[in-house]
Amino acid sequence: METEIQLRNQIFQRLIDYQHQDENRLAFHLTPPIGLMNDPNGLVYYKGKYHVFYQWNPFDTNHTFKCWGHYSSSDFIHWEEHPPALVPSEWYEKDGCYSGSAIVHDSKLYLFYTGNVKTTEGGRETYQCLAVSDDGVHFEKKGPVIYLPKGFTPHFRDPKVWKQEDKWLMVIGAQTEELEGLTAVFASNDLINWQWQGPLAGNGVSLSKYFGYMWECPDFFSLNGKDILIVSPQGLEAQPFQYENLYQSGYFIGEWDSKTNKYVHGTFHELDHGFDFYAPQTFEDPNGRRILLAWMGMGDEQEQTHQSIKSGWIHSLTIPRELTVKDGRLYQKPIEELKQLRNKARSEIFSIANEEKEVLFDSELQEIIIDIEQFEGNKWEIQIHNHCKLIFNRKDSIVTLERQNFNHSKLETRQCKINKIDNIHMYLDRTSLEIFLNNGQIVFSSRYYKKTIKNQCLISVEGKAKLRWKNWSLYSYQYRNDTLKKVVF
Repeated sequence: METEIQLRNQIFQRLIDYQHQDENRLAFHLTPPIGLMNDPNGLVYYKGKYHVFYQWNPFDTNHTFKCWGHYSSSDFIHWEEHPPALVPSEWYEKDGCYSGSAIVHDSKLYLFYTGNVKTTEGGRETYQCLAVSDDGVHFEKKGPVIYLPKGFTPHFRDPKVWKQEDKWLMVIGAQTEELEGLTAVFASNDLINWQWQGPLAGNGVSLSKYFGYMWECPDFFSLNGKDILIVSPQGLEAQPFQYENLYQSGYFIGEWDSKTNKYVHGTFHELDHGFDFYAPQTFEDPNGRRILLAWMGMGDEQEQTHQSIKSGWIHSLTIPRELTVKDGRLYQKPIEELKQLRNKARSEIFSIANEEKEVLFDSELQEIIIDIEQFEGNKWEIQIHNHCKLIFNRKDSIVTLERQNFNHSKLETRQCKINKIDNIHMYLDRTSLEIFLNNGQIVFSSRYYKKTIKNQCLISVEGKAKLRWKNWSLYSYQYRNDTLKKVVF
């Protein structure tokens, strides 16, 4: 097993040697400098900066190696890259530093994460571990603080920690020995010694009732007077208008009694209906906002056909989103800081009747807001860069996102039900598209690789519509690796 110094030197050399620039690199999303990025980890505000850690394989574009990459920012726009916070160098993490969370306590930054170990017999061991920092960049590992409890398989990971009243709480994604997914709860007075509280209970019974065979990346918090559990269940069967991706991410809204650990909640709702969204994590910022980032990727059969792999990297994170509760649902909207990206603006009001209108852009990087002031007809479509298409079928109350798959061999769709669309808010960043409908009621996040360099939207209407259109070309904060001292995006 290689030492931590050896691994860090290898990663450092990979970054120094990497010089390739490509047309697919995103301009205002967090992407890996090289290799594979997946789950966001340890979202936290510490010593005047927002910190975003993430699962990172700096050696390849697959999931064979896992360490924690690290960015920080004072404004969510300009980001600094730091050396990896965690690399798998100890016995309890030798096969990967898996996902987790961060908290601030006594002016120190605490990282909780899962240490993954593969045994010589082909099995797996899992340990919930702790590392502590005085400066937010250099971490001292403290080792395991939770071992696998009885009744669970080693698929037991992704600790999320928070403080409630006078004690610390932790939720962990888990799989029972009966191969059912659920969320486990622990409590602590000192962040070192943790006591098992049981599974998070819902409506008096296990939350799962076989709702998937594994629950990953749990997140539990209060917002607008409601207790919300975000989780990524694996093993849900696809149904019309939901669960169409390989794995899902969504939430329950309810009320939790911390004394009895009883969680009474509503049904599960997906957070995002696009092709590429998984493993979301949230944190509360100093202004009391609940901010979410997610992995804008999906480890499905298309993963290794991403065109960016030719340039030595793959995947990104979503833009940061502020969460609110409205009408019993979570709404997501781009955070206010992203308005700093706005450059050249254009606005107009136009009417369309059984025709097509072309809107040309002077840049690949766009923020677009469309208010639909009037729509009388059967259907409207918005085609983006002659590649992705957003379609609303009024008669059937269905909204569809259509794209060509990554090798452009076929069309594929994601759909959900919605009665009416009044507002469309989109962010386009070279090879990514994020769509917020009705001020964040429904969201679609997707990567794409266009065949044409023409930057345009084509709007067509069966019937007639009146649209209030605004768009901004966005600034690009491009970056290059400079011995791990760089400002990005």
